[in-house]
Amino acid sequence: MNTVFLLVALVATAGWITSTVTLRVQSLQRQADRAERRLALVLDHFGIEEPEPAGMDEVRALLGADRQIAAIKEYRRITGAGLVEAKQAVEAVAVTERSDKS
Repeated sequence: MNTVFLLVALVATAGWITSTVTLRVQSLQRQADRAERRLALVLDHFGIEEPEPAGMDEVRALLGADRQIAAIKEYRRITGAGLVEAKQAVEAVAVTERSDKS
């Protein structure tokens, strides 16, 4: 009986801790998103453009060789970006490269 009670208490405690941590992470993510939006507004206000990361020549070369997945991996390596962000950035570079060739 005591073992069952302890197990239930342990599961309840683990659930509470998990939900608390999840809520805190979500709160921090919202704060980071707001900070990024504000920073973007400040940069726009002062007309500052974010410099291109070093190593983009390699990403463009991989795109030119029709190796988009390798280009995304390289972009992630040089910037530390997540998969979705890297994919969007590489696709934007690909669109720019195509329009420059036209």
